[in-house]
Amino acid sequence: MIAPLDPAAIERRIGHAFGNPALLLQALTHRSHSSPHNERLEFLGDSLLNCVIAGELYGRFADLSEGDLSRFRSNLVRQQTLAELAAGLQLGELLRLGEGEMKSGGARRPSIMADALEALFGAVYLDAGFEAVQSVILRLYASTLEHFDPMAQGKDPKTMLQEHLQGRHIALPQYQVVATRGQAHVQRFEVECVIPELNVRTRGEGSSRRIAEQDAAKHALLALAA
Repeated sequence: MIAPLDPAAIERRIGHAFGNPALLLQALTHRSHSSPHNERLEFLGDSLLNCVIAGELYGRFADLSEGDLSRFRSNLVRQQTLAELAAGLQLGELLRLGEGEMKSGGARRPSIMADALEALFGAVYLDAGFEAVQSVILRLYASTLEHFDPMAQGKDPKTMLQEHLQGRHIALPQYQVVATRGQAHVQRFEVECVIPELNVRTRGEGSSRRIAEQDAAKHALLALAA
């Protein structure tokens, strides 16, 4: 059975004390329970979340293209990510659901959890303004953003490096094998990646030339970001 609403519990978890508790109550109220429910707050919270995450990615990754920033933002604000954050807050314990939704496990349904978290963001904004909701969002996303690796988000380093240079009308990098070690069946390749126009020269290693090139491209991206 879902626990009664405990405003202090969720306030402690998100790091925000509501001046207007009615906003928190509405954010945690599903349309199956009563009105006013959280759908309008969800709409507002969705926009705020996108804005905050976009700003954070823009500031953290100065060399990423608009396309990559959009793709990474989409990954960070998708339903699965939001539902996981909501579960970490134990938000399901506090949701106000209709009897049917309660019996069907609505408190654990990813879509309901994600929507409620977005509604919570909207409620914080109406309660205390943009800086307050920005603080809440970044607090919840702190670990996710800390371990966020653009190179692991669907594109290999060589492709990302190529797109980065093409977007700035810079000649593509040159890759050259500079060393080969070991017997034929256990060879290790060392490859150099050179971008003359930017005075960047990095090296990578791997069990094949392709893997070594990817490693060198990864180091080149890190050098450019620095």
